[in-house]
Amino acid sequence: MPATNYYYQAPGEQDYGESNMYAVIVTGGKQYKVAEGEYLRVEKLEAETGSTIEFDRVLLVGNGDDVTIGAPVVEGAKVTAEVSAHGRGDKVRIIKFKRRKHHMKRMGHRQWYTEIKITGISA
Repeated sequence: MPATNYYYQAPGEQDYGESNMYAVIVTGGKQYKVAEGEYLRVEKLEAETGSTIEFDRVLLVGNGDDVTIGAPVVEGAKVTAEVSAHGRGDKVRIIKFKRRKHHMKRMGHRQWYTEIKITGISA
């Protein structure tokens, strides 16, 4: 875990406060449902810690019962976020094994990530 001054909570466990506004964004080839004030780990982004980034590929914006769906993106919508940390995920262990051949290969992988805090959603 990066050395930060907050307690990391999984996306389903976070308290979003008074705002009911949410959006679905695309980054790193994946789709994420985000809300303001949420911390999120995405694929590594080339940005400095503490800098602000904008996501303009917004697929959906919702505010209570009012939902706007893009075709494929919502025009004029963007999500702003602040980069809080960079790091590497837990190790994934890979074992390749061939029976009766006296062959076993062990490898591992740690994926880089960028942790961001969603600061605003505008539609």
